Amino acid sequence: MFKSLPLFIGLRYTRAKRRNHFISFISLTSMLGIALGVTALITVLSVMNGFEKELRERILGMASHATITGYDNTLQNWQGLADIAHQHPEVVGAAPYIEGEGMLSNGEQVSGVALRGIDVAYEGEVSEVAEKMISGDLALLQPGEYGIVLGIDLARSLGVLLGDKVSLIVSKANISPAGIMPRMKRFTVVGIFEVGMYEYDSSLALLQIKDAAKLYKMDGEVTGLRLKLKDMFMAPQVARELVDGQLGSYYMSDWTRKHANFFRAIQIEKTMMFLILSLIIAVAAFNIVSTLVMVVTDKSADIAILRTLGATPTTVLLIFMVQGCVIGFIGTALGFIGGVSLAMNVDTIVPALESLFKTKFLDASVYYITELPSDLHWDDVIKITSISFVLSLLATLYPAWNASKMQPAEVLRHE
Repeated sequence: MFKSLPLFIGLRYTRAKRRNHFISFISLTSMLGIALGVTALITVLSVMNGFEKELRERILGMASHATITGYDNTLQNWQGLADIAHQHPEVVGAAPYIEGEGMLSNGEQVSGVALRGIDVAYEGEVSEVAEKMISGDLALLQPGEYGIVLGIDLARSLGVLLGDKVSLIVSKANISPAGIMPRMKRFTVVGIFEVGMYEYDSSLALLQIKDAAKLYKMDGEVTGLRLKLKDMFMAPQVARELVDGQLGSYYMSDWTRKHANFFRAIQIEKTMMFLILSLIIAVAAFNIVSTLVMVVTDKSADIAILRTLGATPTTVLLIFMVQGCVIGFIGTALGFIGGVSLAMNVDTIVPALESLFKTKFLDASVYYITELPSDLHWDDVIKITSISFVLSLLATLYPAWNASKMQPAEVLRHE
């Protein structure tokens, strides 16, 4: 008789109309609190995962998975190093580059820029800049033509379009009878790119590598060699293997070192957000405790009668655990549905809210990206829902144990 009794009575107590409506209200708020906490956790972690993924892709779309350079920041025989690097099974592309800083001017408009000399024939192996061109063509960077490709925000700040001339000043000095003068050269804008990351769109300018070599007086030398790998997460291991092999006399770096602090900060922020938002679920679980304590008090006569009919303390314990678990399960299920739905539709919901309130949530001049991305990880969803249900289960233990310890004679004496 008592094998299915805990489940039967526990479900009955959950769905029955109680005389005390306050208890029903507390049960409802507990359920909604758990649902809200689970929804918030799934959505926030998905957005932060999407933010990290988007930044990583945009950074590595213009940067490189790994770089090889000399200890004095120059390389002479980059072709030979590229051949050696290509022997590693993880390396799929290699391209030389020259890096420097300068100042671009157009009339009264002046802007500091990060300069990168590239070889168009190899650049497509390591970056996606050719795919990000919104006007012009990267192939127009020809030796001796002194063309330049600008980020879209940089072009806007200088007020230039395709075919316009800009003056480039670099710190490499010329010695003349008039004294030491900075090197200056006129360049023609042959392309404009947009990668969607303000850091690059507002400050990066691309030159033909031979033009950059003349500008910086690097005859036959380059700053380094950029590598692209099959799996970017293998970059630290590949760098170690190349250094331990035939590239021991050169300096190897990878994207995890160059941007380590940035991605570590994102990871710490994700962890802290997880802990903070978990408190919402914990508070809702405490509400389950108060709900069941009041239910136990309200149903004390029922408990006493069940005990006199032969129900064991374990049976009474399971009755109220079933009730608490039902509240936790329904709240977790609602949170799962809400969180997954929100996470999978952030790219639709956020633009709609921006249009409704006539505002922009992510300002390009403040944030790295201008759109709110989302990347739903099912392992995060499983972890969140599991924690929610376990907390709900733990919240039932004290009131259920308290109910199982009731003495029938003491209860019925006061009825």
